[in-house]
Amino acid sequence: MSRHASSPGLGLEIATENYLKSIYAHTEWQPAPITPSVLAARLGVAPSSVTEMVKKLAAAGLITHVPYGPLTLTPEGRMRAVGVVRRHRLIETWLVREMGFGWDEVHDEAEVLEHAISDRLLDAIDERLGRPGQDPHGDPIPSAAGEVPVFEAVLLAEAPEGHTACVVRISDRDAALLRALAEGGIGPGTEVRVGAGALTPLAGGSVVAVPPHAADAIWLAL
Repeated sequence: MSRHASSPGLGLEIATENYLKSIYAHTEWQPAPITPSVLAARLGVAPSSVTEMVKKLAAAGLITHVPYGPLTLTPEGRMRAVGVVRRHRLIETWLVREMGFGWDEVHDEAEVLEHAISDRLLDAIDERLGRPGQDPHGDPIPSAAGEVPVFEAVLLAEAPEGHTACVVRISDRDAALLRALAEGGIGPGTEVRVGAGALTPLAGGSVVAVPPHAADAIWLAL
């Protein structure tokens, strides 16, 4: 049975989880809080829909918000968000390691499964995987207690040419970029040298061209 199979208001519960996860993820790798307009763009919904949902989340004590201002998770909202993030990232890791999916294929699958999987099954998956600290894209996987590993990193866009470092995280929003990096032997944990619009794996492999927009999707160790 799914987590929500017998729960009323399934659609609202899923929407709540998606909103909280998006608010949390926005500030995970950079400090600027998310605004309703940015949240609407991130979720692909109308601003009016965000306005109504924000009211419901604030009334439920999950976020704090002032009109036209940024959105901030309350402690309860953060714990709910971290729980969804944990499910999403463990599912992605399981699909890659155990089910043969490519790291560019798992995001949409996890978007569906994260709302259906039970806590018992999730913990079994976590144990089978050896309780990993990062998902296939390098994002930290929260523990069952809500603790989140912290990784110090800098955006590729801010790294000087000639800089050598380990890849920490790659955003999963651009599947084509993930495929190109994988073909060049680059992923989280790979030591690379930064070139002019390119990355070169130090252990051998192809030089991978990095388009300007992708420089804001790759994080390197400090």
